[in-house]
Amino acid sequence: MNTLLLYLTTIFVWGASWIAIKAQGSVDPELSVIYRFIIAAACMFFWCWAKSLPVKFTKREHFFIAMQGIFLFSTNFFFFYHASYYVTTGLLAVIFSMASTMTLIIRSVLLRQLPRPFIVVGVLMGATGIALIFWPEIQTLDLGTSAVKGLLLSILATCCFSVGSVFSARNQNAGISVRGGSAWGMVYGVIWLNILLLFRGGSYHFDYSVTYVSALLFLAMFATVVGFACYFALQKRVGAEQAAYTTVLFPIVALAISTVIEDYQWSLLAFSGVALTLLGNFFVLSKR
Repeated sequence: MNTLLLYLTTIFVWGASWIAIKAQGSVDPELSVIYRFIIAAACMFFWCWAKSLPVKFTKREHFFIAMQGIFLFSTNFFFFYHASYYVTTGLLAVIFSMASTMTLIIRSVLLRQLPRPFIVVGVLMGATGIALIFWPEIQTLDLGTSAVKGLLLSILATCCFSVGSVFSARNQNAGISVRGGSAWGMVYGVIWLNILLLFRGGSYHFDYSVTYVSALLFLAMFATVVGFACYFALQKRVGAEQAAYTTVLFPIVALAISTVIEDYQWSLLAFSGVALTLLGNFFVLSKR
């Protein structure tokens, strides 16, 4: 697969995944994520077996793989699924696009280094953009409004994803197989979500409707397995920084789908906020 096709595939499947998440509202969020990653983990283990990739790791390696799975393959999606109840999926994708920026900030904190000036500028642009999008709700300062709940949940989810990305980078630097580590990470993510489900007093059930099942299969097979496979291939081919541009571009797909399906109403503030957020992310990734 050539580089352009890898970019387009990643952008499309991740851009379309947000509306598929919305279609799973009939089942508890943690259960939907559990089903998604059970299927995805099975596919990843089969892939590792077919390609003879390593899946055996030490206890210490399993600990860091578990940390990756808890933040990257479970908790973040748990919060995003909840956030989808309150705001449109296109806006969720825009907020998630700040993940690369947050990851850079977390790394700077862990390394006890001041973030570089271009990161600070990009963060300010992105934060201002998100503030513009949600300005009508921010003005009221009512934390009980649905839009503010969705905003806070999606920011929390993005932070979890960024922490998971730091663990993922650490595992790759330690020589842990990306696909083997991801397969086990998904297993640990599923275990953690089952604990959350039991703690919250939830019950196991399933929606056999065509809408739910098709959304589940798309999220598990395409958004997770195919999407991450293409993204990892991009990282290997063009580098992590250039591959990260997909996080700037796929929100455009999500916004287009949200406008058509969810009838998202654009305003001048919203348009300006989206443009400023994406521009801030682009600024950070370009390092200029």
